[in-house]
Amino acid sequence: MKKYAVGADVGGTTVKLGLFTTEGDLLEKWEIPTRTEDGGKYIFPDIASSVKEVLEKKNLTFDDLEGVGLDVPGPVLPDGTVNRSVNIGWGVIKAADMMSEAMGGLRATVLNDANAAALGEMWKGAGKGNKDVCMITLGTGVGGGIIVDGKIVPGAFGAGGEIGHITINPNEKTRCNCGKYGCLEQYASGRGIAQVCERRLSETDEPSSLRNIKNPTAKEIYAEAGKGDKFASDLVDEISSMLAMVMSFVSGVTDPKVFVIGGGVSKNGPIVTERIEKFFKEYAFHASKDAKVVLAELGNDAGMYGAVKALL
Repeated sequence: MKKYAVGADVGGTTVKLGLFTTEGDLLEKWEIPTRTEDGGKYIFPDIASSVKEVLEKKNLTFDDLEGVGLDVPGPVLPDGTVNRSVNIGWGVIKAADMMSEAMGGLRATVLNDANAAALGEMWKGAGKGNKDVCMITLGTGVGGGIIVDGKIVPGAFGAGGEIGHITINPNEKTRCNCGKYGCLEQYASGRGIAQVCERRLSETDEPSSLRNIKNPTAKEIYAEAGKGDKFASDLVDEISSMLAMVMSFVSGVTDPKVFVIGGGVSKNGPIVTERIEKFFKEYAFHASKDAKVVLAELGNDAGMYGAVKALL
């Protein structure tokens, strides 16, 4: 195996790039703009050109690389075909082959971004030392990645780990962005938490410090809960209960040893994992209830780590 590899986290605005050793050390990271015009066709040559420039500064070439691993927002089939990624302008394309071609035949792999983050956290982050891991990212939406015996579960249609779109409330009247009703994402994402808060405030006259904040964010809701505000604390319990219930569904199928919680909401700290873990122990099958619930450690770099791990 060669000494170096490149990880590329392809987002709608920027591509985050990292030069790694194949032992998992991040040597350098940088960003380039994501050019999504014309079906995103410039993304591959832009990555190749930028990587080449960085390698030249280090007296390295593509021949010194084990390969390049990409993670992207969208379903990815096992053969590296992306099944549409609207955020970066791609339809159904053979992304792994196109990345390889742009880099002169260098080996390339492509993963869904949440799956890559899960693999990264398993390899060098909060799940290190464990082969059965589930990662849940609580950001603008709710993403997930499931790893069994050290391997990602992509699913037959590239939708393995789409935890955010498990139905948790079949009576919901508002449609999720995915087109369904009552998805976990509608409640437990950063945006969902804020919307649930707004709804609950309008349904009751219960006093709360949140009434003094215009359009409370998830961060503000968790902060007030931590200060002892009963309304905010009850709301955090409601959200945590929903998350824990979905996690108990996952544990009944794949039985992970560790649940890693990442994304912007996770930055509210231990209150997030402690509340979830309390409910998880109530809902999970007795053999699975001792699974750990921990905060992610790699932040925005997790996808790059996972993309590199997929090469090895």
